[in-house]
Amino acid sequence: MPARLLFQYDSYMREFDAVVTKIVDNKVFLDATAFHPRPSGGLDADKGKLVTPDGRVLQVIDTIIDGGDVAHVVEGDVGVLQPGMRVHGVIDWERRYRMMQLHTASHVLAAILYNRYGARVTGGHISPEGARDDFEIQVDDWKKAIMNAVEETNEVLRRCIEVKVYWLPREEALRIPGIVKLADRLPPSVDKLRIVEIPGIDIQADGGPHVRNTCEIPGIVVTKLESRGRRRKRVYYVLAESSQS
Repeated sequence: MPARLLFQYDSYMREFDAVVTKIVDNKVFLDATAFHPRPSGGLDADKGKLVTPDGRVLQVIDTIIDGGDVAHVVEGDVGVLQPGMRVHGVIDWERRYRMMQLHTASHVLAAILYNRYGARVTGGHISPEGARDDFEIQVDDWKKAIMNAVEETNEVLRRCIEVKVYWLPREEALRIPGIVKLADRLPPSVDKLRIVEIPGIDIQADGGPHVRNTCEIPGIVVTKLESRGRRRKRVYYVLAESSQS
């Protein structure tokens, strides 16, 4: 069985206990994990450490989707682990939290551009250092459109809106207008979909970690805009506090 994705139920889980299910080279598989793997949801991978019952530490330097499961790529003597062993996982929380802030902000920005211009997301990536989003948008002054949307995004974030996370049956979820804003992409064929809702702003099928409230985000600042084609436009942005460093 693939690992149970603990971050989907509690994005603020910094530490957890799990059982090793298998080891392949330097990749460790667990029965449950709070580590978010890449490339799921466009977020970079979580990093951190796994601690054995006798206190030995292996650094988790990458987390990837591997064969439908989550592989924790470790640095250190993997020989200290064995299937059936219980380990303690610790997330690099500062790294994770910054990605959560950017991830929630990206939902607000995407919702505003979708509602204003019907713009759909065609790609993107979030790292602790910053984010980029590609939008399929047909507007003459697309730079002004995006900058105005970023300004509105920051206004929304300051409202301190509670971010809700819940599950819905697939068919019920897909009846919600705009539930999937990724161009030409539907959620996986599963019975239930995880829904992330920012009431009055956005509702989206999404499997990644988010903050609980928009006021946890200090705002975003655009660092670069570029055209990637006639309809595809890219925006790079960072957390507001990061732009001053």
